[in-house]
Amino acid sequence: MGHRKHHAPRHGSLAYLPRHRAKKPVARIRYWPQIKSDSPRLLGFSAYKAGMTYIFTIEDHKRSPNFGKEVMRATTILETPPILICGIRTYTKTPYGLENITEAWMKEPPTELDRLLVLPDAFNTEEMLQKIQDNLERTDFVRVITATQPTQTSLSKKKPETCEVQIGGGSIAQQFEYAKQLLGKTVAPEEVFKDGQYIDVAGVTVGKGFQGPVKRWGVTKLQHKGRKTKRGIATLGPWNPHHLMYSIARAGQTGYHQRIEFNKRILKIGKDGKEVTVKGGYIRYGEIKGPYILIDGSIPGTEKRMIRLRVPARPPTEAPEAPPQVTYISLESPQGK
Repeated sequence: MGHRKHHAPRHGSLAYLPRHRAKKPVARIRYWPQIKSDSPRLLGFSAYKAGMTYIFTIEDHKRSPNFGKEVMRATTILETPPILICGIRTYTKTPYGLENITEAWMKEPPTELDRLLVLPDAFNTEEMLQKIQDNLERTDFVRVITATQPTQTSLSKKKPETCEVQIGGGSIAQQFEYAKQLLGKTVAPEEVFKDGQYIDVAGVTVGKGFQGPVKRWGVTKLQHKGRKTKRGIATLGPWNPHHLMYSIARAGQTGYHQRIEFNKRILKIGKDGKEVTVKGGYIRYGEIKGPYILIDGSIPGTEKRMIRLRVPARPPTEAPEAPPQVTYISLESPQGK
């Protein structure tokens, strides 16, 4: 037998470095796509991850070998109580990035918002809106401040999460008028997205704590007769360059990282959560009380985590026009109840 060449390809992606814990459990969206639309619309939404089940749909991708046939799909269920539009913020472009011009808040924000922010007794909304109006010439982006409504879900918390959602389409003046009419009102998921649409999903992954290089980077375990360690790495690098390179797989924080997944398809947007609540409720979540969204495949994050949805940054070139036909949703209990 000849000498078998040692084969050791690079383990683990260096695309996401440093792998430290996310600052918050709520994902940040750093980019909002430009959309071609005559009328303004919101470019994002917030939801809570409830769990997963499986469904049967009729395959509607024309190039698929299963086109027209019934296929089974793993599905994530998001509970989507309407989001409250509690403020408007405007931005201008500068050589150093976006600069906030001013903002306007609704007259009487809900009492739950006091758990998150220190609010004044009353906002002078008219004066704030007038200030935005006066600065419209130098405004480049209009965003709304949204608040979730966790009290309408099975979650035990009352404290809402706030985040900014950009408005796209139309002119800046039209976007401001659209935001003004939404101020103080709630927006349902079907007003932002539609069945069969592709969206981007941002979340913070399940935290796994401090893990070794085998779990964290997927490096090969050393032979069972190896000296000192088995689940470590064999070398910390070459003599030259004479320092520890950033690409060496080391132990450290695993999970609880921000991730965004492109082009996840909405299979169904529904209003009654009983249609998709499995027997005994979803593990670690419970029953779904109100509106929901079914998404094809899995998404980052654990149950109860807030997930941010956005219009696609790079949508697929070929996509079915009509929404998918869902023939069966499994409501079998994951706990055998």
